[in-house]
Amino acid sequence: MASHYPSLDPSINPSTTSPVVPITIDLRSDTVTRPSQAMRQVMAAAQVGDDVYGDDPNVNALEHEAAELLGKQAGLFLPSGTMSNLASVLAHCQRGEAVSYTHLTLPTICSV
Repeated sequence: MASHYPSLDPSINPSTTSPVVPITIDLRSDTVTRPSQAMRQVMAAAQVGDDVYGDDPNVNALEHEAAELLGKQAGLFLPSGTMSNLASVLAHCQRGEAVSYTHLTLPTICSV
């Protein structure tokens, strides 16, 4: 689980005067969070676009916020843990290398 906005923590940034309310995000699975009725209403009313062409304002905003939060040049939205894992393997391994994920709930082996 991750906690958002650590720079607002007075122990890290003494110039912060507002109280810190940590936000916990559960990243165990894509299916852990169940949307409330309010979340469903926001989703139904949301502006949409094609993220492949860079036309989805919500994906663009999410990527921008993540990049700023982490101090990076850009962010990349990956809609599932599987896609995220594959992207990390492709970024770190050469073609033909095998990687064993023994730390995951269901150990798997993938080949790049």
